[in-house]
Amino acid sequence: VQLQASGGGLVQPGGSLRLSCVSSGLSLAYYNIGWFRQAPGKDRAGVACFSSGDGRAYVADSAKGRFTISKDYNKNTVYLELSNLQSEDTGVYYCAAAHYDSRERRCVVYLDVWGRGTQVTVSS
Repeated sequence: VQLQASGGGLVQPGGSLRLSCVSSGLSLAYYNIGWFRQAPGKDRAGVACFSSGDGRAYVADSAKGRFTISKDYNKNTVYLELSNLQSEDTGVYYCAAAHYDSRERRCVVYLDVWGRGTQVTVSS
C-alpha cells in the first residue's frame, strides 16, 4: 500500500497549485483519502477529506472557498486544488487514508497509511 503525493512548489500569494495523491493498493472505490497540512512549528491538521457516509467533501474553515478536493476513480487519484494561496498555507501537504468525522468535525485518519508529503511554499 502506497500513497504518493506530488504537485507542491513555490508560489506567490494569490497563486494556485494542484496537488495529486496516487493510491497504490487502496482503491478509491472502497477507501477515502484526505489531505493534511503540517505548517512550520505546528501539528499536522486536516485540510480536506470526504465523508464516508454520503461522500460529501469537507474543507477546513481556513481553506473554504479556496481549496477543492476531488477524486478520479479511474486513476485512483485524489486531487487538492489550491487557489488564492496565502503565506499561512505554507507547509508540507500529506495525503492519508482518512475521512470526515461528523462528531469531531474534522478529518480523521482511520488507517495508518501516509504519503511522503509535498512542500507548498507561498512567498513573494
